[in-house]
Amino acid sequence: MKTARDAFTNLVLFILVVLGAMAIDGLLHFFGHREWGRQLGYWGSALILLSLLHSIRKRKTFTFGQPLLFLRLHELLAWLGATMVLVHGGIHFNALLPWLALIAMLITVASGLTGKFLLKKSKAVISQRRNSMLAAGMSNEASEEQLYWDSLVVGMMQKWRKVHVPITTAFALLFLLHVASVMIFWRW
Repeated sequence: MKTARDAFTNLVLFILVVLGAMAIDGLLHFFGHREWGRQLGYWGSALILLSLLHSIRKRKTFTFGQPLLFLRLHELLAWLGATMVLVHGGIHFNALLPWLALIAMLITVASGLTGKFLLKKSKAVISQRRNSMLAAGMSNEASEEQLYWDSLVVGMMQKWRKVHVPITTAFALLFLLHVASVMIFWRW
């Protein structure tokens, strides 16, 4: 029952991002500020890029800060960035490439929600492992440190990453193609 509730919550969050972006876009049009959508695309893209600090921290390129903090930051920045980019895209059917990038971004967000769901489920497995370690006499601090890194290699998470990384890469490539095409065909 709890698993179904968590999945439903993630679906509702995804729908709220899309509806929220549509509402913001509608308000911008209503108040005559359509050009703000372009700026939101820049800011949203910057937030999405900033959210990648989580991946860099996870690979230990730098070691300051708590990994869990970077995960939460990744989630927040990706949500905000995706919402801004959705407002930027709006309901405008003027080119195929931006729409492909937008769809790839939505799939990436959905994939991220799936990963969050799987992470929550894997925490239940890790909780069982924690209890076993503590029962075997391991200190709480040592078990916590080992369990964090173990959570990254739980089978469900590994399977999810094999899907999320290529989806994110496809989104990144379509994003870069979109930016390049705008730079090439922009009326300077």
